[in-house]
Amino acid sequence: MIRVDDLHMHFGGIRAVDGASIEIAKGSITGLIGPNGAGKTTLFNVIAGHYKPSSGTVWLGDEDITGLTPHELFHKGLLRTFQIAHEFSTLTVRENLMMVPDQQPGESLVDVWLRPSKCAREEEVRARADEVIEFLEISHVADEFAGNLSGGQKKLLELGRTMMVDAKIVFLDEVGAGVNRTLLNTLGDAIIRLNKERGYTFCMIEHDMDFIGRLCDPVIVMAEGKVLIEGSAEEVKADEQVIEAYLGRGLKNRPAKKSKGGSA
Repeated sequence: MIRVDDLHMHFGGIRAVDGASIEIAKGSITGLIGPNGAGKTTLFNVIAGHYKPSSGTVWLGDEDITGLTPHELFHKGLLRTFQIAHEFSTLTVRENLMMVPDQQPGESLVDVWLRPSKCAREEEVRARADEVIEFLEISHVADEFAGNLSGGQKKLLELGRTMMVDAKIVFLDEVGAGVNRTLLNTLGDAIIRLNKERGYTFCMIEHDMDFIGRLCDPVIVMAEGKVLIEGSAEEVKADEQVIEAYLGRGLKNRPAKKSKGGSA
């Protein structure tokens, strides 16, 4: 689904991503972990079009999408969420969901009288929003202003927004951050169902290794802007290089272990 080849992202003298290569298989839930400053979010931002890389290539299937904008990638089915939810706080949960699809008709008496097809489109979007609300089991807050939701409910809403379009791959940036255990389990259940029942491909940055272990296979570990290792959650947790990276000794004087896919 996604292939990243020898990606570099430099900010002046800072090499935030320094030759990273990864592959995300179609239909997988891939975890991306690493210590703070490893380059995970920068990698996400490059793939999702928020940054144009210093060098390297990003592929979506057979298409080179390097440097495309988030808006262009949205129409290709590549979406991302953020560690801090980006909701419209003065709109209801349902209205937030209905804002996502493009070509919204808006409210117009002219459309009611002369363009009934546009009104039918709005009803279709509303029906889809209600389906998403039911899927995520948040009917009890459907008419609540999004700004009044808890942190976990906002993360559910962000996930719901990706369901309002035909997403091919969704990048989740610390979906579990600030979420209580009960809602985290609900989020995990929703992600698994979207993957199994609707064929969504996910890649997620997350620090909760129990959550990663429940959802993700494979898990990719980054450190100092590079890919350190790829494997199952149990394999990466037991790897000496991973332990050293998390303890702060980094990659100095250590050769990188090749991943299963051949990336280093």
